[in-house]
Amino acid sequence: MLAEKFIRDGIMLLATIDPVGTLSIFAGLTAGLSGRQQRRIAFKAICYSAIILVGAVVIGQVLLTAMGVKLISLQVAGGIILFLFGLQMIFGNPGGKKEQTETDHDLAVFPLAVPSIASPGAIMAVIVLTDNHLYSIPVQAGTTLILLGVLAITFLLMLAAAPILKVIGQNGAAILIRVMGMILAALSIEVLLSALGVPGWS
Repeated sequence: MLAEKFIRDGIMLLATIDPVGTLSIFAGLTAGLSGRQQRRIAFKAICYSAIILVGAVVIGQVLLTAMGVKLISLQVAGGIILFLFGLQMIFGNPGGKKEQTETDHDLAVFPLAVPSIASPGAIMAVIVLTDNHLYSIPVQAGTTLILLGVLAITFLLMLAAAPILKVIGQNGAAILIRVMGMILAALSIEVLLSALGVPGWS
């Protein structure tokens, strides 16, 4: 059961963080920059994203509890948000991501770290997947390691943006994004039905 959870966690984090979508955005934003500048922007973006997402794991649920948000409300809202995020990946431009012409520092923060990597869907996902009432500290630590692994994959893809896009092309990247959106939509339904206590999903 634990292995199944970690597999589901990995798939959901891959879908919400969306390394392939970030790859396309990063390639477009940094096309005119040197390799050194690209590496610096990629590193900063991953660091900022890691701080945001790990911070959501550590204090996200505490803040929600302090605000009086109940567990079932969080799970239901999380399922709905992730489902809508999945639909957006399938039918539109994920997260409303658009290419911008900003300074090096600004590119790492926006739009790469937020909302591309540490997207609203990813933040909600890490909070739901590390629920303090359901999972022990070691299990939450395992999910956090998976999160860091997905961020590492995203970082490596950004470093190899140009050659990867030459191989798969923009159409290939778009197809991969939509497949991940379908998987995310299905997983969000699982979260929602489990929260509502539907027989077979509890």
